Amino acid sequence: MSVVNVVNSLDAPGDPVTVRAPAGQIIGRRSRRTRRFLGIPFAEPPVGARRFAAPVPRGRFREPYDASRHGPTAQRVPLFATTTVPEPSVPGDDILNLAVVAPDRDDDRGPFPVLVWIHGGGFLAGSPASPWYDGRAFARDGVVCVTVGYRLGVDGFAVLDDVPTNLGLRDLLLALDWVRENIAAFGGDPDRVTVAGQSAGGAAVLALLSSPAGRGRFQRAVSLSGGFFEGGATPGFLGRLGERLGVPATRAGFAGRDVTEIQRAVLDLRDEGGVGDELILGPFVGDDLLPVPVADGLAVHGHDVPLLIGATGDEFDAGPSDPANDTARESGAREAGSREAGTRLTDTLFRAACPRTAAARRTARAGTWLYSFEWPSPVLGGAAHCADLPYFFDVLDAPGTAEALGPNPPQELATSMHADLVAFLHGEEPARARATGALGDPAREYGRPGAPLVADTTGVYDPVVRTASGAVKAC
Repeated sequence: MSVVNVVNSLDAPGDPVTVRAPAGQIIGRRSRRTRRFLGIPFAEPPVGARRFAAPVPRGRFREPYDASRHGPTAQRVPLFATTTVPEPSVPGDDILNLAVVAPDRDDDRGPFPVLVWIHGGGFLAGSPASPWYDGRAFARDGVVCVTVGYRLGVDGFAVLDDVPTNLGLRDLLLALDWVRENIAAFGGDPDRVTVAGQSAGGAAVLALLSSPAGRGRFQRAVSLSGGFFEGGATPGFLGRLGERLGVPATRAGFAGRDVTEIQRAVLDLRDEGGVGDELILGPFVGDDLLPVPVADGLAVHGHDVPLLIGATGDEFDAGPSDPANDTARESGAREAGSREAGTRLTDTLFRAACPRTAAARRTARAGTWLYSFEWPSPVLGGAAHCADLPYFFDVLDAPGTAEALGPNPPQELATSMHADLVAFLHGEEPARARATGALGDPAREYGRPGAPLVADTTGVYDPVVRTASGAVKAC
């Protein structure tokens, strides 16, 4: 994918359009019956004394705010040299911003349900300005789409003396407060907010759902390829990071280094540590936001919030395929073999979280429903991590999709997946039975040739669930 395409996607096309919200007057762009308001700050820039502090709500704009371009991103250094999702880094300090893509204001179907999207990136990287997160299809289908930026890496999730824990999650909570106060001005319904995310974003959704602080801030939840990515950096890792940067592993030490320098050093240490250390930073357990592990919190909190949760069939087990061979058949054989071996990274990190979440919520008043994305990308060599995003967002024409999905990704699959998600956002209950964490829970399958519409999750490998003899049991 060319850099030019990504850069150009940062600007909203169309004619100026203005909303007057409690936050102030905001000027976006209207195009094709869709309104875009990009880069709206919801908090003060986290710099200087605010860098390692709880987010401060942004004051009301005194002058009309130009929201025609995506705002700065917390990401300075991409997670990898090449990423599946186009993830532009935008310089600047005002990283705590959000974008709103809404139906035209003369659309009489409103007020509209609201989707608040949290990007992935291992809590180390990722960009809310990705063209894969363009909410135009949601606006077309009567949903206001909000994409949110939050602090990453050391600035967002390091555990340091005299620093509030889980600053990245606190950023997200403040963004949800901004949505509740302001989204009606964009045509959204503040009482029909769904928080959703993928990968680290999906893990953030589960963390917020399990947190006492999440109560009342959203009414529905969607976790795509999320998991229980808990921890925060260990003192040993922060010590190594401080040595690499030549500073003490303290608030003052890290505050004396540029964010770009820190992010690059974190990724270098991750690479030196191997695969097991890739998810170095994540939500910290043991504070006011997450007093108990996420799975335990899910058993107590969020029971009035319907949840849709799932993963891709291959996640990180996929690999480049040989175009001369039958990709679907090879993917299925590889899947069966790796599951039988019981060493499947995909299940350990992602898929096992689905039945475990359902089990934790089995007494909840609101339902939990599972899905599984099984369409094998001929480029990625399987139903790989992130391959489902252009389908759920129905943006198969977005920059980078051909490079990841091949030249002819099936539009009918995007139409079906997007329609199912839109129905959930509008308050509909999926037709399949609710999941309880039991063997054979139904899951909506997407894209595997010849697969039934609903299969079960009996084959998911979970290293946490074991029999009395210690043998691994399917979950």
